[in-house]
Amino acid sequence: MADRDKKSVAAEVREFLSTRRARITPEQAGLPVYGGGNRRVAGLRREEVALLAGMSVDYYVRLERGNLSGASDSVLESLAHALQLDEAERTHLYDLARAATPSGRRPTVTASRVRPTILRLLDSMTDVPAYVRNARFDILASNTLGRALYAPLFDSPLFAQRGPVNSARFMFLDPASKEFWVDWDKGAGDAVAFLRTETGRAPHDKALTDLIGELTTRSDDFARRWARHDVKFHRAGVKNLHHPLVGDLALPYEAMDLPADPGLRLNFYTPEPDSPAQEALGLLASWASTGTVVPTAND
Repeated sequence: MADRDKKSVAAEVREFLSTRRARITPEQAGLPVYGGGNRRVAGLRREEVALLAGMSVDYYVRLERGNLSGASDSVLESLAHALQLDEAERTHLYDLARAATPSGRRPTVTASRVRPTILRLLDSMTDVPAYVRNARFDILASNTLGRALYAPLFDSPLFAQRGPVNSARFMFLDPASKEFWVDWDKGAGDAVAFLRTETGRAPHDKALTDLIGELTTRSDDFARRWARHDVKFHRAGVKNLHHPLVGDLALPYEAMDLPADPGLRLNFYTPEPDSPAQEALGLLASWASTGTVVPTAND
């Protein structure tokens, strides 16, 4: 591993562990509190984490300084328990440990194109918006309804001279994103946390590094969230969107990894039957196929 890569991974480990430690109070960890208001650190002290993890203070200090190389699974599990890491954070810790151990790094090859079978699947999903993206939020393929739903992204001037359409760039660099995403603040936090998760899985992805560098320098909102070192999985939930043609939509979504295409995932939206969102998607589908919105009997 090059010295620059070692320093980058060490810095990521250091910031991740220190921010996780800072968010836990002794009371939350079940520890007695001594000294009252004389505590000079936010959250737990290093010696308190070492106590909770069952390791020496010197060894924990070594870990927090960024040296996860060679840490055993039992050490990582003890650390995850002491810092009360959730599933995404625990996975991120293991990814960082693999990145810090050259012999233990797993390959992180990401598919660069969408296979014809997946394109045919997208085209067959005529009643639901669907698209395929990579872990950098590049939208690589979409069905007709998915493109219609995400029209504000596809029409953004950000992508007039460059591609592909990227929802993270749109979110942080196009003011129209705050109209499109009703829960913009939550969506922004989730997007940054997902990108942070991906840096652990693929620490040497230059395109990912370039994207993060661009967003950090061009968006204060992104930079502030990036400094939190939050990580999160992006699997399912509800997206609240405001479409310029059909108004507000509350759309349950699923994000499914494509096992044969590493790094790619299929996202699709499935509105509740007979819901306002389903009716709005019907109107959007008519617009996508004819160029006009067909009014309903209630209009």
